[in-house]
Amino acid sequence: MSNDKDLLTVEVGSVAHGGHCVARHDGRVIFVRHALPGETVKVKITERKSGYLRGDAVEILTPAPGRREAPCVYAHPGGCGGCDFQHADRDTQLALKTTVLREQLVRLGGMDEADVAGYRVESLPGGESGWRTRMQYAVDGTGRAGLRGHRSHHVVDIDRCMVATERVQGADVLDGDWSGYGSVGVIDSAESELSVHATRGRQEGHGRRAHAEQISGPALIGETVGKRRFELMSEAFWQVHRHAAETFTATVLELLDPQVGESAWDLYGGAGLFAVALAEVVGEHGDVTLVETDRRGNATGNFADLPQAHAVYGDVVALVDELPQPDVIVLDPPRSGAGERVITGMVEAIPRAIAYVACDPAALGRDVKTFAKLGWRLKTLRSFDAFPMTHHFETIALFEPA
Repeated sequence: MSNDKDLLTVEVGSVAHGGHCVARHDGRVIFVRHALPGETVKVKITERKSGYLRGDAVEILTPAPGRREAPCVYAHPGGCGGCDFQHADRDTQLALKTTVLREQLVRLGGMDEADVAGYRVESLPGGESGWRTRMQYAVDGTGRAGLRGHRSHHVVDIDRCMVATERVQGADVLDGDWSGYGSVGVIDSAESELSVHATRGRQEGHGRRAHAEQISGPALIGETVGKRRFELMSEAFWQVHRHAAETFTATVLELLDPQVGESAWDLYGGAGLFAVALAEVVGEHGDVTLVETDRRGNATGNFADLPQAHAVYGDVVALVDELPQPDVIVLDPPRSGAGERVITGMVEAIPRAIAYVACDPAALGRDVKTFAKLGWRLKTLRSFDAFPMTHHFETIALFEPA
């Protein structure tokens, strides 16, 4: 238990990207978790850097109007690090994420505040809990599965995670002995029994993992989007929110407005979610090229009945200059973003429009600036809260020649 002399009393400023708010004490910046803008709180410092501090709000002296009691017993200072905004009500969560979206576009993307004022983060269907169809649990030294603390390798002992679907919450994974494994994954595809896999490796970026050992349930997962069925290996990437895939597909089609006979690229195409949707619209006289490094998504199998679609497996950076000329492009890059090399390759291919699916607003902001340098502009975007109660959200941005 901290004594008052170990705590700092601060007034909390605006939210910042990363699930914390900004405060200042004696001229030093403090990134404060478990706080809301406008509050006065006592902060326990958890990390000291040369230019800033990190800390947890352990006592709320003046609460903000949007504050609530966290619905999860593990969401507290020193607890599970998965959900950043459980202490904020639903409207406040969306407002915090909207602030972050606009701030990143202005500060990193070089956009004017007036140009981003209309952008906001929207809810997906469903509520705050029970939305996550895929869970990845870490395993501690005793073989117990749980979730990690914030910025920590410590595994928090939990009995369930409230953002997981009911079927995932009901699994007995958290009661098992997973000695020798590094992580355990559970998938609820809504088509079959739960799929459980474990790996001795570590998770990689963009949801892709080291080779997994199938423990129970199907290794080939079925997912349905609209009238299309997709099959992919259990360790392949798929959107974790139950309604994300269908919403994102509809948004990409709305923004790109592909036409019959057009050609398209689907970069970082995964299981072929967007490639299939584009291929169905452009028809047999069109062409869709998917580029992906991971074959576990089974893209070629998922559009086997669409001869106008084909996959090229390899690094997007290496292949972007070798693809057939596109009319439209969709890309869903890893959290680090597309980067200048890929953006340059897309722009030099002279498409009429590019739809960029971004899971990180900072990476999107940096890439907005790169597009602008190359003579392209952000025409519009839509953002979705595909990860309620966390600081994460997804944005689909439309770029066109300026």
